[in-house]
Amino acid sequence: MGASMAETASVTLVTGVSGFVGSAVARALAARGVAVRGLVRGSSPRTNLADFRGELVDADLRDAAAVQRAMAGVQHVYHVAADYRLWAPDPEDIVRNNLSTTRNVMEAALAAGVERVVYTSSVATLVPRDQGAADETRPATPAQAVGAYKRSKVVAERLVEGMVAERGLPAVIVLPSTPIGPRDVRPTPTGRVIVEAASGKMPAFVDSGLNLVHVDDVALGHLQAMAAGRIGERYVLGGTDVMLGTMLADIAGIVGRRPPTVRIPRAPLFPLAWINEQIARRTGGDPFLTLDSLRMAKYRMFFCSDKARRELGYDPRPYRAALVDAIDWFARAGMLR
Repeated sequence: MGASMAETASVTLVTGVSGFVGSAVARALAARGVAVRGLVRGSSPRTNLADFRGELVDADLRDAAAVQRAMAGVQHVYHVAADYRLWAPDPEDIVRNNLSTTRNVMEAALAAGVERVVYTSSVATLVPRDQGAADETRPATPAQAVGAYKRSKVVAERLVEGMVAERGLPAVIVLPSTPIGPRDVRPTPTGRVIVEAASGKMPAFVDSGLNLVHVDDVALGHLQAMAAGRIGERYVLGGTDVMLGTMLADIAGIVGRRPPTVRIPRAPLFPLAWINEQIARRTGGDPFLTLDSLRMAKYRMFFCSDKARRELGYDPRPYRAALVDAIDWFARAGMLR
């Protein structure tokens, strides 16, 4: 634990500091000698905070007053925290959480006169292309977003853009694609796929595609956006476009298993997804297969990071290195069966 808020000047605030991306951002900052203040909710897992170098503040981002107090003496803000669930018993709870917490952080940043903000949005706010990769020129409307999580990120991103244009919020917006790598504690939905596949629990797959990137490259992209990003601009922080079947085959090769070869259509899986969601409602767990995930699988979620490469110097490593790091961390954490 570092100095108190009253004693620390010109610190950098990171929200969601116990999370997958937030902890990576905090590590990247600390490695560069930046004084970091991390916001963490009391109920959040503390695994990623074991070697945290900085000041920790317990605060619920839904509490506007607590966020304002945490902003004292802050120069730079990374708002990384998000309710990252692809399913919830009440889907609108995801939308309410991501919109209200983003509003609280941005209002507090304006009131405190912070110098610069990097807001972590998502490629979920973009409309995918039928062919090829989508970029920042394809913003989605809330109606175009598939599922509550994507809709929540669209409305939160539009809120930030509006505050930049109308109130002078000094914010840069970054849009990570699908981060993978070490310290995926919960894990994320994609992390769950890696764990299941590496454990030999995914004998078949749907024909879909996604963009995978090492979480530490996403973190570095945040720092590059803070240093060189243009206020009000959006930057995709992606990596490699990969078909799901290729990803699963690569996982199998890394762990020494036989890769799955059976492709199954989405339509027969919808009843199974519905059953999974009903079981989750009764047990309080998280369904592995959801209706929204099947709807998303209709699209190949491929994205282009050329703008970030050109303007920020962003240069992610090959995605297979991220897979190796993710599998190695899951193995050491005892999560592979």
